[in-house]
Amino acid sequence: MNPGQYSKEVARELRSILRYWMEQMPDPRQGGFFGRIDEKGRVDATAPKGLVLNSRICWTFSAAFHHTGDPRYLPPARRAYDYLLTHFLDRQYGGARWSVDRAGHPLDDRKQIYGLAFCLYGLSEFFIATGEQTSLEEAIALFRIIEQYSFDPTAKGYYEAFARDWQPLADQRLSGKDANTPKTMNTHLHVLEAYANLYRAWPDALLLQRIKDLLEVFEQHIIDPTTGHRAPIPTPRHLSLFFDKDWKRMPGVVSYGHDIEASWLLHEAAIVTGDKDWIATTRRLALQLAQASLEGLDKDGGLWYEEEGGQIIGEKHWWPQAEAMVGYLNAWQISEEEIWWQRSVASWDFVKKYIRDTTYGEWFWGVWADHIPMPRQDKAGFWKCPYHNTRACLEIIRRLPNLP
Repeated sequence: MNPGQYSKEVARELRSILRYWMEQMPDPRQGGFFGRIDEKGRVDATAPKGLVLNSRICWTFSAAFHHTGDPRYLPPARRAYDYLLTHFLDRQYGGARWSVDRAGHPLDDRKQIYGLAFCLYGLSEFFIATGEQTSLEEAIALFRIIEQYSFDPTAKGYYEAFARDWQPLADQRLSGKDANTPKTMNTHLHVLEAYANLYRAWPDALLLQRIKDLLEVFEQHIIDPTTGHRAPIPTPRHLSLFFDKDWKRMPGVVSYGHDIEASWLLHEAAIVTGDKDWIATTRRLALQLAQASLEGLDKDGGLWYEEEGGQIIGEKHWWPQAEAMVGYLNAWQISEEEIWWQRSVASWDFVKKYIRDTTYGEWFWGVWADHIPMPRQDKAGFWKCPYHNTRACLEIIRRLPNLP
């Protein structure tokens, strides 16, 4: 496959994914978007509506409108934006609540920094797409309140979660599968992504310093120098996932999807800063993380989900495949080694064969080792959002402009 063909195919896929979300997800009675659709396209109108889902919808359609100029993508972006401002932003204590019920009433008022980061990400992208000043002001307000309550001035980084009034929480977990630790890789990765996007719109000195602080945290603490020894070169490094407040690593799984996602997001954030030293450093880190992810790359081109206790978890979820498409393309652009191009294309081929749902639309949650779709999983929901796959399509189109 040549670059032009790759770009054209993912452009078609982008339109298909966006059409699914425009047609299936708007909630005409309660406003905003439905909280869940199952794998056969059946709407659950009673499902709660999550901050992450609505923030990612806002980012997705704002980014699609900004990139393509297609006016069809602006109304869904605005619908998500309006719903965030009306139902999720906490006007009393600041920040944004974690979830609301189907009618938009507060359900879980906790301040999960991961969720605030995605809300900031969506609002900043809406400003980039539309120039609407209020969205930038709300994004800046989220940045400032994250800095006020979550930033650790001693060890750097960000604490995981708080009660509605910013008091400490005993249980700070993002989800039931996570460890209950005060700092996590996942939150820091998406705070970095959100801050880098905000900096594109608002080149503030403190914001720039915090982006560099986050890059330092990844280099010194989160990217583990003791892992990744089964790959064919001596320098691969995985991410560690869970930490105490002083960055002591806690036991956890190896997440191949996060390895490859971080590989390009770190480099992209460094490029946004314009700092030549960090750009050079993240070029090296990108290849180390991409190399480490190869431990989870199957011969069919699919990326396994995770490894736990030395054993591969026999699932291939949708989002690591999308991240592999971009991460391996980024490694090809950095290294100019053809093998990375081939791996990116193979990831897309795997998606076309096994992850894309040609019956009901969008992408399956994942498949088992025998390529059978995993049953009873959301097609759209609290965690299944139009983010990883549309972002992958947009990145590939952006990185392969007008190539033959």
